[in-house]
Amino acid sequence: MQKLSPLMFVGTGSDVGKSIITAGFCRIFKQDGYTPAPFKAQNMANNSYATEEGLEIGRAQAVQAEAAGVACHTDMNPLLLKPSSDHTCQVVLNGKPIGNQNAYQYFRTEGREELRAEVNAAFDRLASSYNPVVMEGAGSISEINLREVDLVNMPMAIHAKASVILVADIDRGGVFASVYGSIMLLTEEERKYVKGILINKFRGDIRLFESGIKILEDLCGIPVVGVVPYYKDIHIEEEDSVALHTKQIQASHGKVNVVVVLLRHMSNFTDFNRLERDPRVHLYYSSNVDEIAKADIILLPGSKSTLDDLYELRRNGVAQSILKAHRAGATVVGICGGFQMMGQEICDPDHVEGSIERLPGLGLLPVSTKMLGEKVTRQVKFNFQQSASLCDGYEIHMGITTPMDDNPTSPVNHLTDNTTDGYLLNNKCFGTYIHGILDNAEVIDYLLEPYADKLTEQPFDYTAFKDQQYDKLADHIRQHVNVDLVYQLMEK
Repeated sequence: MQKLSPLMFVGTGSDVGKSIITAGFCRIFKQDGYTPAPFKAQNMANNSYATEEGLEIGRAQAVQAEAAGVACHTDMNPLLLKPSSDHTCQVVLNGKPIGNQNAYQYFRTEGREELRAEVNAAFDRLASSYNPVVMEGAGSISEINLREVDLVNMPMAIHAKASVILVADIDRGGVFASVYGSIMLLTEEERKYVKGILINKFRGDIRLFESGIKILEDLCGIPVVGVVPYYKDIHIEEEDSVALHTKQIQASHGKVNVVVVLLRHMSNFTDFNRLERDPRVHLYYSSNVDEIAKADIILLPGSKSTLDDLYELRRNGVAQSILKAHRAGATVVGICGGFQMMGQEICDPDHVEGSIERLPGLGLLPVSTKMLGEKVTRQVKFNFQQSASLCDGYEIHMGITTPMDDNPTSPVNHLTDNTTDGYLLNNKCFGTYIHGILDNAEVIDYLLEPYADKLTEQPFDYTAFKDQQYDKLADHIRQHVNVDLVYQLMEK
């Protein structure tokens, strides 16, 4: 295949849809016979994923790699920032945490070139093995106050010699000002790399924007490669918590009601995407005690700050509502931080998470958790309960959970490395450290078995469903973007 220049999608601001557009083009290039790979030099997200090597990257790059049909690797996201508060984040470099920093520390110029060298080297390794590399920027390209320390937008594009497409969200309004202003605030050298404009999330009759396309092209001197309409019938994983605002928040009638307890520091909400698509259940997110009381199944998700979230659950009455619902017959399952909360106590003597040294847990499982400074990050294969089929998942956690007093072990999962995971009290109460456990049909069937009388629909194949969604996304983009023009821009 012809060698193409890297293609980079940057934005006029945050949440313009760059991640999804990048995933769509990864699938398009795969369909057209190329060997694409995604790349984002720096990502900020608490939704992360473990690579085959047991290293950590942003979930969006894992999704984009899946769309491209390749295994994910830390080179696809060498720098990951995981917010732990409004002002601080854990810095993950090449898949391994290197410490916590506040925003001022992170964005200072001192030490910046070392990070720049790392992300540039990661890109260079990818570019030597894949064609093309489909790159994603972060936030706005015109944060001129951060130009000297920027690692992910135009400096990265210049290093990669990428063909840059500026993505703008027309749904927010102000698209002319945001596109023109973003381009004009670039340096003359940076503007040379911006080859096209893509308008995203359009609603209404596209014919009404035809004059707008010409105006933008005349103003900016570069082509509009497409106007992509807003869609509701294509389901691609999103890593940003902003996506939670589009989720269901109330129980329903006639199906098994599954509530995910909303936590302030919730992480890896993609654990529940498969259940959300399962026609047998109604899944919703809530911290409302009345809505939790209506649930058949209560899921406690992972947390970036487990002790703080546990303290909040006790303060706002949600903890009591979970216990009351469980006594009334509801299933309670915890994943990662949620599993830790279900125990008798969480101890943090070394202040790994903060100043709280110990909190009593929900008391649902006879286990104790001790927070540890070393993070466990790995992909796992396991047998769930007595199932002979191998399941897939991944672990990303700090801390170890063990039975208290004389309680025997009661594992949920048996891993292929001869270790075990989790604690099973009964079929309506268990916890696990494995993210992605609910993507496995065996686990879902076990979870729904007590509610067989409510099940009216048949289960579905989630892997095939995701593959179909990537193809639908590619078709949607092909229909509304001049893909031939994009190829031409990449050949120059």
